[in-house]
Parts: sequence; C-alpha cells; structure tokens
Amino acid sequence: MINKFLEYLEFEKRYSKHTIVSYKTDLLQFQTYLLLVFDLNAVNATHVMIRSWMVSLVENGITSRTINRKKTALQVFYKYLKAKGFLEKSPMQKVVAPKVEKRLPHYVKKQDMESLFSKVEFTNDFFGSRDRLILELFYCTGMRLSELIELKELNVLKDSVKVLGKRNKERVIPVTSVLLEKIIDYICLKRKEFPKSTHNLFVTDKGQKLYQKFVYRKVKHYLSLVTSQGKKSPHVLRHTFATHMLDNGAELNAIKEMLGHSNLSATQVYTHNSIEKLKNVYKQAHPRS
Repeated sequence: MINKFLEYLEFEKRYSKHTIVSYKTDLLQFQTYLLLVFDLNAVNATHVMIRSWMVSLVENGITSRTINRKKTALQVFYKYLKAKGFLEKSPMQKVVAPKVEKRLPHYVKKQDMESLFSKVEFTNDFFGSRDRLILELFYCTGMRLSELIELKELNVLKDSVKVLGKRNKERVIPVTSVLLEKIIDYICLKRKEFPKSTHNLFVTDKGQKLYQKFVYRKVKHYLSLVTSQGKKSPHVLRHTFATHMLDNGAELNAIKEMLGHSNLSATQVYTHNSIEKLKNVYKQAHPRS
C-alpha cells in the first residue's frame, strides 16, 4: 500500500523526488515500529499507536521539527487511504504533534549584498559571468535552487523569467532591464565557450547541467567574502530577497507570488524579521526602552 501511495504522489500529485524519498523513509520507519511493537501494518494503525511511535521518537532525541515532518507524511498517507475507501476516517484526527519553536529565516544584510556585487571581483570571462549571474538571479528573483538549475534559455522572456516550481507549477518573475542584458550577454559567452552545450541556462565548468553541490559551493564561496554569518546557501539568498523586499515596502501578497508559496502563512514568516528589526531600533533609540 505504501508503494501505491508513493506512486500516487509521484505521478498524480507531482510531488518532488526529495519529498517522496522523505515520505518513504518516514512511512517505512513507522511500519517497522508497528510490526515490532504491535505486529500490525500501517493501514490498521490507531491514533494510540501513532502517539506511541511519536513518544518513542521523542525518547530517542528526535527534534520536534522532524517529528512534525513525519506527522505530515502520515497525514497525507491516511488522507490517501480514506480517499481510496480503505478507511472510514483518518486516525490522525486525534494526534497532536509537539510544538515547534519558530526560527527566523537567515538573511544577508543589505550592505553585505551591496559589497558582493560592487567590491567582489568576478573574472571577466564566461566563468565569472556565470557565477555572478547565479548570485544575482537568486537575490533578484528569490527563486529556489531547483528552479535555477532547471532554467532553460527559452525561459528568459522580454522582461521576466519563467520558472517551474513545486508540483510543476509555472510562475513568471519580473526582472530589470539591466539584469536581462546581463543574462543575454552571459548566454553569448556560454555559446562561445560551449558551442554544443545544452539549452540549460546555466552549466558547469565542463558545459554540463548544474547540480546542487556545485551551486552550493559557489554561493558559500562568494558569501564568505562579504559576511561571517553561519548559514551561506542558495536558500539564504531566497530569504534575503524576501526580507529586503518587505523592508522596502513590498506587499506580502506580491512577495508570496514571486516566491511561489501556495499560501500566505509561508510568506508571513518574513514579517518577523522586520518586527525584530523594529524592536532593535526601538531599544537603541527610545530613552525609556
């Protein structure tokens, strides 16, 4: 049944490979626990058994955030079983997950991003142009790592770029005329360097399609030149885009659309950074703070 569920996620719901692998790991772990402790499979589990599994996870030092992710996997699984007629109701209705402490998104300060593009030297060739453009697209569009890797030359439009987001949802993100010119110049350099390269917008040093570790290394290297903060990743640049947009007066709904969030609650986390910033300003400026 778990295999059928995973096929449903892949072919009907178009879940990402990463999510499917995570769900598979969580469900097989849950199934193993049920067989060892209750001698039952996941289809016949009750809310008491699910709670018992979650307690065992806590006792083994698993974080609340990870337990909540596993709970989500079970919720989707039992929702599927109910929809297919294998269950009358989901046992997850009586399961309460542990509270997760909210973590503020890490982002790079404005002055550090300005230093990245004004003071850091990029080589005046294809490789330097590619590295700089990768950083600029992350910061100027807020796109995800997977979306940047999958970008094609034909996704570059007159005044925007088209990306393929989660569950194959397309969205169009506006770009400035200056950034568009840089993209066009880069494509010309790429075609000279690799005449037989693929239609992917970005390629490696050998002209092959980008992969995640390659991009991570590039982003970490360049951010290390301008900031000493702990986290330096493509996702930090996505957070930086959203935070700076919000600080400069952009509407939350507009940021939501550009990020490709399915609901506003996912975008609202960036308001906490702005609130924390206001608190710090108040503490420093108000005589009674």
